[in-house]
Amino acid sequence: MIESIQVYGPGCANCQKLYKLAQDAVDEIGADIRIEKVKDLNSMLAAGVMRTPALAFDGKVVVQGKIPTPATIKNWILDHDEKK
Repeated sequence: MIESIQVYGPGCANCQKLYKLAQDAVDEIGADIRIEKVKDLNSMLAAGVMRTPALAFDGKVVVQGKIPTPATIKNWILDHDEKK
């Protein structure tokens, strides 16, 4: 199970939207997953994020520079859990 989701970005409107979409997906699934906002540039670079907003599961970046649909985020979470 995913323990945490990171939303990387400086806090712009798209970053806030991605955070909300991730929260909605977690709520819909009913999972106990912590969602973190990561605004620190050094942390973004250390994670390999070159474009924001970016989304990561347990520190592994799954998308950057785009806002996936809520259904896509939900499917990624469910698929990630099935692979473990």
